[in-house]
Amino acid sequence: MKILILTVSAGAGHIKAAEAISEQIKLKYPDSNIMIIDTYKYISPLLDRIIVGGYLSILKMSPRIYDKYYSLSEPIGSRYNFGSMLNRFLAIKLMELIDEFNPSVIACTNFIPLQILSTLHKKSRLKTPTISVITDYTTHSYWVHEYVSAYVVANDFIKTELINKGISSDIIHPLGIPVGTSFYQNNDKHKLLSKYGMKNKPTILIMGGSLGFGNIKNTFLSLLKLKRDIQIVVITGTNNKLRSQLERYSKNSEKCIHIIGYTDKISDYMEMSDILITKPGGMTVSEALTKNIPLLLISPIPGQEERNAQFLSNIGAAARAIKKGDLENILHQLIDNPLRMCHMKEMAKFLAKPDATEKIAGLLAEMSLAFKEEHSHVKPELQKNSISQSKNTLNISSPDNQPWAY
Repeated sequence: MKILILTVSAGAGHIKAAEAISEQIKLKYPDSNIMIIDTYKYISPLLDRIIVGGYLSILKMSPRIYDKYYSLSEPIGSRYNFGSMLNRFLAIKLMELIDEFNPSVIACTNFIPLQILSTLHKKSRLKTPTISVITDYTTHSYWVHEYVSAYVVANDFIKTELINKGISSDIIHPLGIPVGTSFYQNNDKHKLLSKYGMKNKPTILIMGGSLGFGNIKNTFLSLLKLKRDIQIVVITGTNNKLRSQLERYSKNSEKCIHIIGYTDKISDYMEMSDILITKPGGMTVSEALTKNIPLLLISPIPGQEERNAQFLSNIGAAARAIKKGDLENILHQLIDNPLRMCHMKEMAKFLAKPDATEKIAGLLAEMSLAFKEEHSHVKPELQKNSISQSKNTLNISSPDNQPWAY
């Protein structure tokens, strides 16, 4: 089977979801041909810099502007959904790729390619089944389109939200959010501590996503003041400036401190930690839930992350530090209350979907097979030159050569 996974690299979460699905498909169906495309980068690197770069700048400098737009564009058919107008003009370039690769199923881990595909379906240019893989613990009209063949959501609560938006329950699959296979593995904590040169003491992990967003600096400084014998681990992602700042602050501290830049060993660091302090990005949360680690949420991006935080705190899987000065009090409450810590772990276990990625891979395979059987009577078009031989080579094994392919 040929599977096309479309995403957008506005942060690492959407890419990581796509890679997790691809990884699992390769394990279960080794003969499959899988392609991951960073949609805007493929269509126009300049457009990617303008739109994705502008989005990230707004989040950093004026997050409330994004919050307002997120709310205004939520009603289905909203006139504030300007992205849908732009995507009509992008559909032609994407259709060229689809015609050449000829996938039997398409999965979207970001709503932007989903909108583009919806335009192609509406014009009857596209018949391939399209799957919406929602990577948050909430829904938005961005993800809801008439021609989507299946919706994959985090849990039954999100399924109910989609049903209330008018989506048939038959095409909603509460399978979970896909995470990498490393998060399903249970490693020996003591061996990991020794491997990474860490102490066997209460450990607090701080993360801000791959871009190092969130009020990490002040969070770190608060932990330095905490009168507890704790170990602090901070993952700063690609934010090298933040990493340098924290290293300077930690020089005179007596606490055990580990400042980590970008790493692909997030699973190990979660395994070694007792509490995770993070902004509530959908992928980070899903990884943490899979590891059953209690969450303390800070600095949610307005919009989807704010709703993620509301959901997780309401259900009891997370605590929230909303006001300045909350952090230390909440940490004391968690550390001194084993019952609450136990409850948060149990709720994390309740929400976690440790077989999510495997089941999503199975759903794609099932829909791919059904599509091929349905169209087996149609004479295939003569194959064009292979994409790997064309000017724009799609090389999944060498993404550095093509920034839009993984």
